[in-house]
Amino acid sequence: MDATLQYLLGLLDLERLEENIFRGRSHEWIVPRVFGGQVAAQALVAACRTVPGDRAPHSLHSYFLRPGDPGAPIIYTVDRIRDGRSFTTRRAVAIQHGQPIFHLSASFQRAEEGLEHAEAMPEAPDPETLPPADQTLPRYRDQLVDPRLVELLLEARQAVDLRYVNEPPFATAGRPREPHSQVWFRVNGKLDGEYDDPMLHIALSTYVSDMTLLDSILLAHGRGGWMVGDIVGASLDHAMWFHRPFRVDEWLLYDTTSPTSQGGRGLAHGRIFTRDGRLAVSVVQEGLMRVPREQG
Repeated sequence: MDATLQYLLGLLDLERLEENIFRGRSHEWIVPRVFGGQVAAQALVAACRTVPGDRAPHSLHSYFLRPGDPGAPIIYTVDRIRDGRSFTTRRAVAIQHGQPIFHLSASFQRAEEGLEHAEAMPEAPDPETLPPADQTLPRYRDQLVDPRLVELLLEARQAVDLRYVNEPPFATAGRPREPHSQVWFRVNGKLDGEYDDPMLHIALSTYVSDMTLLDSILLAHGRGGWMVGDIVGASLDHAMWFHRPFRVDEWLLYDTTSPTSQGGRGLAHGRIFTRDGRLAVSVVQEGLMRVPREQG
């Protein structure tokens, strides 16, 4: 298994401090705040560890309250809101320096049969025909506020093989495009043995879901984002619905669009499809999208 994936799996293996209380750590990046996908994934893991094994998460709804400090541990407290015959509900709060930084509510369901239909997967090139990010992103080094950001971004995503179908927003800053973005992704290694756990695949998809979701908003306005310096942005809330089983060590298509932006905020919709075309996950996020004052 790739060492960076092993490290990411370690981040998701929370330390149990007490009943319903867990402690997590952050990636050792030199960044001002904890990556939102990490906090969401860890909070979901904390909630999962208080739920019977026959129930899988089918949805989560969360809010990012404060920036996380990557140099400090994160304490996760879980409230066992409800245990029903078919559904279980949990609330997890992430705390640093005595203050909540993230709040998550998750619902779990026992497997059952029912009516079924789904949207078809949109057209996309095969992932093997696309270059990996470590070949794509260095091309745009000179367009960024700080060329070293390319290495920082690649380091942040080392555990994930992420391939852009379209050019990323910082590559086309100044040229508005259709608010639509696609990437293929999978983790860099096979999840087998003790790691072949459906809950872990869901947690890892939660981690990745925050990486490129807001790109479609930036594309609509020809903005490159924080890497170019023409937007001050942050995730505000994040919701996911898990429809069908999937494996995050196999290729998944992340298709995102933005229906609207206003009031310093933008909304993005995401759909994650398995390679054989099954809709596995739906994602919605609203993000802070402020234009720096000097830009008007």
